[in-house]
Amino acid sequence: MAKDLTDDERVSFQAEIDRLREEHRDLDAAIEALIDLGRIDQLQVQRFKKRKLALRDRLSFLEDQMTPDIIA
Repeated sequence: MAKDLTDDERVSFQAEIDRLREEHRDLDAAIEALIDLGRIDQLQVQRFKKRKLALRDRLSFLEDQMTPDIIA
């Protein structure tokens, strides 16, 4: 349930969303680079993927907070 956010909160949330999206893209690139190099460290890949999932969860939470409730 989204609450009424102040302008400062919206700016802060958007900045965090942008940072998290960039980190998510960076992890994609890191995973792809590991695979392309042929040096597949499964443990490292799993850690990166787990971090990506955590980022996705946080992104979803923040985006939900910024979306106004719509009563249908």
